[in-house]
Amino acid sequence: MKQKRYHADWSSIKTHEVPQWYEDAKFGIFIHWGVYSVPAFAPPTCQLGEIDIDEQWFCNNPYAEWYFNSINVQKGPTYEHHLKTYGADFTYAQFIPQWKAEKWQPDQWAELFKQAGAKYVVLTTKHHDGFCLFPSKHTDFNCTQAGPKRDLMGELTEQVREKGLRMGAYYSGIIDWQYASDPIFTESQNFSNACPTYEYADFAYKQVIELIDRYKPDVLWNDIGWPKAGEHMLPHLFAHYYNTVAEGVVDDRWNKLWCDFTSKEYKHGTASRDKKWEMCRGMGLSFGYNQVEDESHLISVKDLVALLVETVADNGNLLLNIGPKADGTIPQEQVDRLLALGQWLAVNGEGIYHSRCSRNPTQKLGDVTLYHTKVRSDLYLFVDGLKAGKNSLPLSLYGNIEALNPELKFHVENTAEGRILHIENYQPDWYILGFKIANGEE
Repeated sequence: MKQKRYHADWSSIKTHEVPQWYEDAKFGIFIHWGVYSVPAFAPPTCQLGEIDIDEQWFCNNPYAEWYFNSINVQKGPTYEHHLKTYGADFTYAQFIPQWKAEKWQPDQWAELFKQAGAKYVVLTTKHHDGFCLFPSKHTDFNCTQAGPKRDLMGELTEQVREKGLRMGAYYSGIIDWQYASDPIFTESQNFSNACPTYEYADFAYKQVIELIDRYKPDVLWNDIGWPKAGEHMLPHLFAHYYNTVAEGVVDDRWNKLWCDFTSKEYKHGTASRDKKWEMCRGMGLSFGYNQVEDESHLISVKDLVALLVETVADNGNLLLNIGPKADGTIPQEQVDRLLALGQWLAVNGEGIYHSRCSRNPTQKLGDVTLYHTKVRSDLYLFVDGLKAGKNSLPLSLYGNIEALNPELKFHVENTAEGRILHIENYQPDWYILGFKIANGEE
């Protein structure tokens, strides 16, 4: 079938539809890795969305990848840590030679992501500090000229695709502290302090085109916004992207002008059953590796499984972030969570991948939560909040029910009040139980 061609006008761009692979994928890996992985410091304060995004947030920023700004505001825990550890005269740029990625094995990363059950990967190709993880012809401030001296995006893209996964690119569009480095204290300053010049707008446009042409990313993930001076170029950018990557998708951080999916970050943003969306978060409170975080700050495997199921049941994808260390190793506590999630998906994935929203809403029955998905004509029920051993709960779905976990013992009792699902041997390390109702009625 001939590929559809898009033209550089909004009416053409807005005919683009979300490709099936992205609807089916459900789970992706986000990677924040950069110069900021060397100091690897932020106070583990709170989740985005829990407090107003004002000076209290930015001067106590739990995002280690914002280290440049967190010392630039010249107040707060990160600034105090920087003074004590490195001294007032030590600049952010002096961390670059220390980022060597000497233990990085991109094939091992890709294999881990596959074992975790992820279907796509998104790498930060340029975060707000402006340092590029690809050999850009538009700046020498990149990973082949300094730091690791390797094409990080290129090597990882090759390995990820070799494992059968999709590969995407994150790009910080509106913020680049190489062009405008005034300290940011409030959310509005993400936009007002951004470089206003046509020169920077052209630079950002050319770099994203460069990423499209060089790597053909399956996901084009812009952060925060796009240079105001370059908004008129976006139809050209999107047309070029869709014509180059037939099944590509873009997020919603392009000044609200267009998106294939909306985004939620921690508690900031909303889920929607009507529009495809994506949930992104770190395993802790930071995206970049934060040496301060320990087990107490990281999401538990139980809560991680629940987050995935809740997101998928509500029409979303989960983009779960890892924050590698500067040497290229992934902290073991992050590896453990990925592998545990992969083991759960190996048992229950048939009700997650390729699924769509069921008309049955999420239900709360005391401490138990029931989630529903649909894969073609089959319904799936996911039960969270069970206690060890025996459990009984009302079953409103009709049809033959099968447990996805072959070790589970259960039976269904038909009573005058309705059907009762009796679970006989639930084990807490099974986390959420999945059931299939073949050709179930909604």
